[in-house]
Amino acid sequence: MVACTGHAFVLTDLAPDDDLLASIDAYGGATRPDVLIHLAGRSGSVGSLDLVMVRRAGAPVTDPLEPIDRSTHPRVRRALHHRRGVVVLGDERGIVTIGTGLAERREISIELTDVVHGNGTGRDLIAAALSTSGFVDPDEFLFAQVAPGNAASVRMFLACGFVPIGSEVLLERRA
Repeated sequence: MVACTGHAFVLTDLAPDDDLLASIDAYGGATRPDVLIHLAGRSGSVGSLDLVMVRRAGAPVTDPLEPIDRSTHPRVRRALHHRRGVVVLGDERGIVTIGTGLAERREISIELTDVVHGNGTGRDLIAAALSTSGFVDPDEFLFAQVAPGNAASVRMFLACGFVPIGSEVLLERRA
């Protein structure tokens, strides 16, 4: 479920005349808990409501990061579950994942180590990831999904030039 100002896009295999779907509006109705649970189905799952932010990748501005193997890290496992072609970059400050996700979007996520919060390290890590050759084209749009309650992360992405464009919830239906 993707929502933007005055629009909601519900990608589902449910019938278009489904009573509950027909009753939702594009100003928050698509993210009502009853709608999300209905979309996910009895055995499915409802992901978190995320703020979707975007920016053009832009030109390199700092020293690049090295690809690393952190396949067991929870942030990386989540990226591998929801994206294709995931690259993991990082150093002692934290990790950045870049991959292709929903609607062929190039998506970025970041997780800092516990010792570096609050001093601009996140902004520096994103800049370094964008400077790593071969993983992000400077002309492409890069998307980030951020939990709205994670004010520090929202501020970090805003400071890096990302702008909010809507929200999304990833749903999984299981047979």
